[in-house]
Amino acid sequence: MMRRRVQILALAGSLGLLLGALAFQYIGGMVPCALCIWQRWPHVIALLGAGALALPGPVFALIGAAGAATSGVIGVYHTGVERAWWEGPSSCSAGGNLSGLSAEELLAQILAAPVVRCDEVPWEMLGLSMASWNAVVSFGIAGLWMASLRLR
Repeated sequence: MMRRRVQILALAGSLGLLLGALAFQYIGGMVPCALCIWQRWPHVIALLGAGALALPGPVFALIGAAGAATSGVIGVYHTGVERAWWEGPSSCSAGGNLSGLSAEELLAQILAAPVVRCDEVPWEMLGLSMASWNAVVSFGIAGLWMASLRLR
């Protein structure tokens, strides 16, 4: 019975993060960057962990843990991009080598650039960006999934 409660809590965590991200997007008007979207998909996979509630064995709980942990890893990567610890994907970050580009090529690159950049922090709480909070909570959810495997 305790295992089931912990797994429901883990599922609720992934669902809550997804719903929160969608609320920021559709209610708050905060358009997500590419890395923000990447962080969502592993939580969709983590929701497959719901199978653990109905079927015996560790497979679905491991899927839930892997999905949540993957989102956490992407969140850490995104945090590093935001804090300029490393470069992000060229499709959504500033930087890159602009030398040698003609004015037309530079203009074309500017016009083709996405509106939302991955290396800017649009929202933060207690000094942590949304990507950082996603990482913290996602790793916690992965821990819940793993802990559920030890419970009866």
